[in-house]
Amino acid sequence: MRNERTIPKPKPGGLDPASIIDAFAHRMMYSVARDEFNATDENAFQALAYATRDRLMDRWFKTQDAYYRDDVKRVYYLSLEFLLGRLLVSNMISLGAKRDFVEAMDRLGFRLDSLAERESDAGLGNGGLGRLAACFLDSASTLALPFYGYGIRYEYGIFRQRIRDGQQFEAPDNWLRYGNPWEVARPDVLFPVKFYGRVESYTDEQGRSRMRWVDAETVYAMAYDVAIPGYHNDIVNTLRLWAAKSSREFDLDKFNAGAYIDAVQDKTSSENISKVLYPKDDVYAGRELRLKQQYFFTSATIQDVIRRFRKQPERQWQELPDKVAIQLNDTHPSIAIPETMRVLVDEHAIDWDTAWWLCQRVFAYTNHTVLPEALESWSTELMGKLLPRHLQIVQEIDRRFRAAIVVAHPGDDAKLKRMAIIDDGAQSVRMANLAIVGSHSVNGVARLHTDILTSRIFPDFHAFFPKKFNNKTNGITPRRWLLQSNPELSALITSAIADAWPADLAALRGLEAFADDTSFRERWRAVKLQRKEALVRWLRLCHQLDADPESLFDIQIKRMHEYKRQLLNVMHVIALHHRLADGDDAIAPRTVIFGGKAAPSYYIAKLFIQLIHAVAAMVRANPNVARKLNVVFVPNYDVSAAELLFPATELSEQISTAGTEASGTGCMKAVLNGGLLIGTLDGANIEIAEQVGKENLFIFGKTAEEIAALRAGGYDSRALINADPVLARVVETIGTLSGGIFQPVADMLKTADRYFHCADFASYVATQQRAAEQWQRADDWTRMSILNTARSGWFSGDRTVKEYADEIWKAAPFTAREPE
Repeated sequence: MRNERTIPKPKPGGLDPASIIDAFAHRMMYSVARDEFNATDENAFQALAYATRDRLMDRWFKTQDAYYRDDVKRVYYLSLEFLLGRLLVSNMISLGAKRDFVEAMDRLGFRLDSLAERESDAGLGNGGLGRLAACFLDSASTLALPFYGYGIRYEYGIFRQRIRDGQQFEAPDNWLRYGNPWEVARPDVLFPVKFYGRVESYTDEQGRSRMRWVDAETVYAMAYDVAIPGYHNDIVNTLRLWAAKSSREFDLDKFNAGAYIDAVQDKTSSENISKVLYPKDDVYAGRELRLKQQYFFTSATIQDVIRRFRKQPERQWQELPDKVAIQLNDTHPSIAIPETMRVLVDEHAIDWDTAWWLCQRVFAYTNHTVLPEALESWSTELMGKLLPRHLQIVQEIDRRFRAAIVVAHPGDDAKLKRMAIIDDGAQSVRMANLAIVGSHSVNGVARLHTDILTSRIFPDFHAFFPKKFNNKTNGITPRRWLLQSNPELSALITSAIADAWPADLAALRGLEAFADDTSFRERWRAVKLQRKEALVRWLRLCHQLDADPESLFDIQIKRMHEYKRQLLNVMHVIALHHRLADGDDAIAPRTVIFGGKAAPSYYIAKLFIQLIHAVAAMVRANPNVARKLNVVFVPNYDVSAAELLFPATELSEQISTAGTEASGTGCMKAVLNGGLLIGTLDGANIEIAEQVGKENLFIFGKTAEEIAALRAGGYDSRALINADPVLARVVETIGTLSGGIFQPVADMLKTADRYFHCADFASYVATQQRAAEQWQRADDWTRMSILNTARSGWFSGDRTVKEYADEIWKAAPFTAREPE
């Protein structure tokens, strides 16, 4: 008789320095294959990362085994981006063992911070969307929610930003050059994903008319898993990323016949799907690849979700909403709705009405934009070619939804056109409409954003589905954005109010009692200076840039976009230049720091980057100006750069045109680190003002309602320029700088100022002056800084994720049941 196989579980790795040293040595020899004679710092980082991951593995297996044993409801978060940042130190902090790792490395002659610098930022995202997803992963694990992130394992990510002669150039971001020690390849978790082909009808064995997708090309999705630990709670969740693998391997016959390129062409073409985030969409091939990416990862995810759901014996389909919640992070994954319908109806023979009932109870949709041009749509021609069965399903969803609108609003053809999923005029599928109709919840990410969604962007849908719409103001993880990135401030806070705050950010309120303490203020100022000096050292070492840490650090770091108004910031810098050049010396010393990438095909945003560098050169060229003013652009802005910039921020620029920013989380990171905001009443700025007090930040500019009125009433920016000599001189300087290459920017301000730079300019300049004067009153500024941190607790991602769990997902934190 054959014995049953047993795989014994190894003894869990210890977190004391001696155990860490043993694990490091073991991994250096047996995984990295190096020893004391040939190991580099890169090798040491890899060995340490593997040793750290081993300690996560123990907890990862226990967590996943317990989820399966207790048959918990799971949350699946689908996002095209996950901007994780470096994981070495954050994982050590989550394990509660950073000091032990530091000591272990010290004994071996290594510095932990130097080894941590060897890690590449994971190239899995671009901006706020991906960073929010990463914060939610951290918060969900800390809250012990059974939570899975799903996305794409991009081989090259977004791009590496190079600056030459002030211009942005894009280079491949080969972040996987040395491998990724945090990922676990799962070649056994492989799902087929189909494209192209055609649809045919047939009659099944029960005599039912059915549809099937045939003659399609197949690409395989292979899973790579990353462990996501909670803070000090031994819970480890999973981020599963899909890589494209060809179903057609190397063609030896073609190779032997001399057709070397043809021999690998099919394989290379298929695997392009997971090469790069956001391929350019100004050409047909780029749009096709984007839709391929979105369907590729959602199809693999839905197959995986249903596989896990069906693992439990005797599972009934009606239980799906009780065991599965799927959150769509923006419209990119919304093709998952027709994909789920296809799987349920075509592959599992579930009738349409039941499948749709299940779909609507499983899916929820988060909207992240109020810009109409950012609401995704796909041509019916492209979808029909690439995903023929899905176009049929979308058409059927649209047909049924139109019928419901006609019943509710007979004769209202205009409403029918606005709400239809398929735009008959443009012959396109409106993905936001599809996401709203196919989900049981639709949420915005700040109160103003949600108000705009329901009143201006989707008022018809809100009237039709009033209970679907809700607000979930974004939040950030305090573990990365304060505990990890600002250890000096974290230590000062803990010395004052103890150490509960990383898992309960509301505890920061205790700092209010120290806002008027002279000694505490001095220590607070000293910490801010330390972080400014650390940033300056990094700028000098890595980018050959300089800054005076004794000046006001005025920082705007975010994706380059017209609505975020980096241009307005530049206009103020030019105005300051004019004042200093004219002999006005009553100006506080200021370093203005920019950072952010422009999309490769976004001409005007790339011109803004060039303008920033031209203005920086103009400032440096005049000694009378350069004494008091400095302009710095940080190339290739990423999470690791942000971890240096936010702790050093004194004045944070959150200056989007009111009514255009959905939420923003950079504002929260700045406030958490004691930075003061200068901003409009837009996005989360409004709620920050309510929490910290309007007297503790600098609000300027038109409100969203005033901007809407200006837009409706015929806004004339040229008249404003003509009436304001300071503004007129700024616009003239832009037009003549660098031989006139920025004339398109000046012309835009005069004739097509879509984002109301000129309307807000005077208010912005006056508010900047007020902020500079306040900064020179150091004691008052420090009090405001302390109160900003003390009152930022509401912006914890833990609070946000708990609201999603309680009100949308109906998912409970995991508590292990006692084995029967």
